[in-house]
Amino acid sequence: MADSASQRLEDRRPLSPHLQIYKMMFTMVMSGLHRITGMCLYAGTLLLAWYFIAAASSRHSFELASWVYGSWIGRIVLLGFTWSLFHHLLGGVRHAVWDMGYMFDPKGRETAARLTLVGSILMTLVFWILAYAYRG
Repeated sequence: MADSASQRLEDRRPLSPHLQIYKMMFTMVMSGLHRITGMCLYAGTLLLAWYFIAAASSRHSFELASWVYGSWIGRIVLLGFTWSLFHHLLGGVRHAVWDMGYMFDPKGRETAARLTLVGSILMTLVFWILAYAYRG
């Protein structure tokens, strides 16, 4: 009898803590975003490699790659790649700071996560403004 009651309890209990138990926090979102930006960097690196290979291949290949990157959708992709690069970089810095034992209290974690997001947006904007300013 006790075995069947404990078995029913085991069937209802979740196997691991999940969103039903945890309250979604900003640092959790930033952790997921750090992983997503890391995956985006793989795709962006392939795009960068295509550009360099096109430049080394032929004039026609380079003009095609330049046309794709110069189009409005190409620029949006490059903007996303730039933001992913800066966001992932600052996320790595945030983790290095945590590994050294700093900003690991609840308020510090939240502050570091917010600084990562704001910093990556600002760095992307400054980069693109300078790129257009020096474009000629």
